[in-house]
Amino acid sequence: MKNTLLPIHSVFLFLITIVGFPISLAAAFWGEPPDANHPWAVHDANRPQPPRVEPAPTPGGPPSDAVVLFDGTVDSLENWRHVKPDDKRKGDWVLKDGALECVPGSGYIASVAEFGDCQLHIEWLAPVDIKGYGQGRGNSGVFLMGMVEVQVLDSYNNPTYADGTAGAVYGVMPPAANALRGPGEWQSYDIIFRRPIIRDGVVIDEGSLTVFVNGVVVQDCTALEGGGGWKKRKPLNRVFPEKGSLELQDHGNPVRFRNIWYRPLRPRPEEGGTDGRLSVEATLAKRAEIAAEIRKDSTEESGIAKAMLLLESLTYEFNEAAFAQADELIQDYLGSFAIAQPEQIREQKESILALDNALQYLSSYKLIPPDYPAVTEVETIALKQGWKKKR
Repeated sequence: MKNTLLPIHSVFLFLITIVGFPISLAAAFWGEPPDANHPWAVHDANRPQPPRVEPAPTPGGPPSDAVVLFDGTVDSLENWRHVKPDDKRKGDWVLKDGALECVPGSGYIASVAEFGDCQLHIEWLAPVDIKGYGQGRGNSGVFLMGMVEVQVLDSYNNPTYADGTAGAVYGVMPPAANALRGPGEWQSYDIIFRRPIIRDGVVIDEGSLTVFVNGVVVQDCTALEGGGGWKKRKPLNRVFPEKGSLELQDHGNPVRFRNIWYRPLRPRPEEGGTDGRLSVEATLAKRAEIAAEIRKDSTEESGIAKAMLLLESLTYEFNEAAFAQADELIQDYLGSFAIAQPEQIREQKESILALDNALQYLSSYKLIPPDYPAVTEVETIALKQGWKKKR
């Protein structure tokens, strides 16, 4: 029988140890295992790390992964187009003091960029010269996909119908609070938009808006209900595209906008997202993919290190061939251990404990056959050597 004892320096494959076990050997055996809707175990070391995003140096500024739609420069005007044809509008939106200003009669403008679920930041300023009342004062709107409006209005001291005030999902839900600053001050909106998902006439997700006005939550996952309109409700039977433009409204008031940027949100499970709760089919497919990748990684290893990777793959998908191969390697390892010298045995403490940890985990969650003898054999060694206390 070939000697397959693992030298202690080889156990620490990634040179990282957590509570006595190397990540490569033990991390996959922490927490509840994958299930029908979760491809990863709880605290799974194989779960992808979130990408690094650098926040802006000043509050409200675009983080490193944002798409900037308007930054106050002439060049950023190229990111916008007029919706109304040239021969039918009375003017163009203009750049004034680093802001986009609506010229009455110019019609809506739309972003050239199209996007879906997003985090959107936008700042606006109602005319300093206060004129009119109700819907006639500082009126504009932020239209996600050109279909759902977050109302822009000088509502600081200007009563009007509640579902048409600043921060309202227009015609659907009033804001939870009036958080506007006074006349002549810039207002900020931070919006989390989730579009409705409708397939074959079936509403999979009715979509939602979360809105912060000047840092105050005024909409908290408000259902879109199809998006409201003037004096009417829109049924949730319209087809919302995967992507659409951001539109800013011309409502006859010279409202200004600045510092406009967005970040796409990660896909929801209904859109094929892979981080979080998924459908059974998508989960099983992802688990099979993870297991296959780990089995592939195991081909670069040998001995008990290879066996541990094969055991790790079983947490995602039971594979008879992988289990049989792991068993063969474990039996070789235990056979070598049985004839090892005392010094060699002492060097195997971490390997035995890691293997015991893995087998106990797999056995407790019924991921391997219930009568697999190596579970008892490895634990007996750990107990006999005094490396583990009896439960």
